Amino acid sequence: MSFRIEKDSLGEKKVPKDAYFGIQTLRAVENFPISNLKADPILIKAYAILKKACALANAELKLLTAKKAKAIIKATDEVISEKFNDQFLVDVFQAGAGTSFNMNVNEVIANRANEILGYEKGSYREINPNDDVNMAQSTNDTFPTATRLAILLKLQNFYQALQKLSKTFKAKGKTFDKIIKSARTHLQDAVPIRLGQEFTAYGTTLQKCLKDIQKNADDLTELGIGGTAAGTGINTHPQYRFLVVKYLRSMPLQTHYHAFAKLKNSQDLIEIMQSQQAINHISSSIKNLAVELYRISSDLRLLASGPNTGFAEINLPAVQPGSSIMPGKVNPSILECMNQVCCHVIGADQSINLAVLSGQLDLNVYMPLMAYEILNSIEILNNAIQMVEEKCIKGITANQKICEKYIMQSPSLVTALNPIIGYAASAEIAKEFIKTGKPIKEIILKKGILTEKQLEKILDVKKLTEPTLIYKVL
Repeated sequence: MSFRIEKDSLGEKKVPKDAYFGIQTLRAVENFPISNLKADPILIKAYAILKKACALANAELKLLTAKKAKAIIKATDEVISEKFNDQFLVDVFQAGAGTSFNMNVNEVIANRANEILGYEKGSYREINPNDDVNMAQSTNDTFPTATRLAILLKLQNFYQALQKLSKTFKAKGKTFDKIIKSARTHLQDAVPIRLGQEFTAYGTTLQKCLKDIQKNADDLTELGIGGTAAGTGINTHPQYRFLVVKYLRSMPLQTHYHAFAKLKNSQDLIEIMQSQQAINHISSSIKNLAVELYRISSDLRLLASGPNTGFAEINLPAVQPGSSIMPGKVNPSILECMNQVCCHVIGADQSINLAVLSGQLDLNVYMPLMAYEILNSIEILNNAIQMVEEKCIKGITANQKICEKYIMQSPSLVTALNPIIGYAASAEIAKEFIKTGKPIKEIILKKGILTEKQLEKILDVKKLTEPTLIYKVL
């Protein structure tokens, strides 16, 4: 391998001659061999989008020559198209604030821009990573801004996947609407409910989660770009930050760029530099979704338990053999995977909480951790949502006979008698039913409390799954 020599304020280093990254990227690779995890491609794209907007703003203000701006913009477009993703080598666990990653971006863009102008990589003869690509910028305002842009971009596919899962649950709700079963409270037999009502409720829960995430995502549209080092805007033109946001909002309507339509400048650049509560808000709403998905997945595993010694009210699609020792066993593998993803996302939210509370004075230096955790959480949860919708929920079928058998065996059917004979008398009937196993109708008729015609009207299980109150039976 051949090398070139690059210099920075600490000295010289040999950089691979064909590399688009430079000396500061190389130092970061050597300094932080931590996880072998690299930046999410969406963060690379978002950072390049931001650098393009900054170059356009500086060019309009006549601070960057047209020649330099044109080369930088062409280079950023190539980075946005993911042409140079292999040149972003900095570990996600790196120096505070993300300086290493910002310089990785600056160096790749500068070297490609110089190459476009006919100069060798590493010469920085025409375009310098700090002076030109990073003009009017600091890691302290670009990394948080790029992170917000990346989250907004990442959420677009996520919204679609979550909406689809919600609709699939509601579609199953319609399919199962006529299947009566026993509800369960405290994991004990309860009043009649329709299987379709349970599935529809799952869809409603996910719709509420989606609205909550979208609401919190609005906080991400407030940008601190132009605050530079501490939010004071040193080394920037007074109009610079407004122009950057203008260019971000007017980016070509390529895939998902409409996510930037609501972008706006922060009214308090000091505050947005100090506090990363917007990241906390979106992380919390993603975590809340994970909590609900875990609960729903666990419900479905219970309902499908068996097939002969569990609830067995529903059947899950078989996706793989369930045991290396027990022939014929099939496990709820898709839902088990979902639960593990949810556990990870819930834990990641705690990491983000800790990172956000660790901001000190005029900067939070734990932005790289926040960016990694939230983008990874959205990515894996999005994948899990698509997996569970396609490979599990769509294929669920119901065991109607088992469901109906359970409801007729539930002592909670006597709840419908409360308004007529009172709670105490109904409880005596329930106790006798549990003790003897005799049908509830038989017990009531033997006691002469009600007639068979009256019982048929009262114990109509379909009617008992809707608001029902009978004080008098004719």
